Amino acid sequence: MKQLNSIEDPKQFMADFYTGFTRDLLAGDEDAALVVDRYHTPDIVQVADGNPIDRQKLIDHTRPVRKNRPTIRMDVHDAVVDGDLLAARYTLHSSQRGKDVAIDVHFFGRFAPDGRMREAHMLTRAVS
Repeated sequence: MKQLNSIEDPKQFMADFYTGFTRDLLAGDEDAALVVDRYHTPDIVQVADGNPIDRQKLIDHTRPVRKNRPTIRMDVHDAVVDGDLLAARYTLHSSQRGKDVAIDVHFFGRFAPDGRMREAHMLTRAVS
C-alpha cells in the first residue's frame, strides 16, 4: 500500500484504496479481520452520516458484503492531500443481485504513514 505523503494522484489513491479493499475482501476465504487490518489501523473510526463504525463493526459489515458479492466502481471527481489528510468527492456505483445503486460521497479522512486509514468522516446521498 502506498504512503499518503508519497502519492502523486490523490484521486487514483482513493479509487485504489476502496477497490483494493473490496477486491481483497471478496478474493477468497482470508479472515475478514486480516483484510480490514491491512487497510485500516486498529483504532479506525469511520463516521458515515453520523453513524460511527469502529474496527469490530467494520469487520461485522464484511459478512453481508461477502455474501452479496457486489461489484463496485468509483468515479472520483476531486481529491486533495495535505499531510496525513485526504479529502475527496466521489460517486460509488454498486451492483448486486440485479440492483444498481449510486451514492455520492464527500469524504474527509486521516491516514497512517503506511497508507492505512485511521479516521474517516463521510456524508452520503443516494443518486437517483
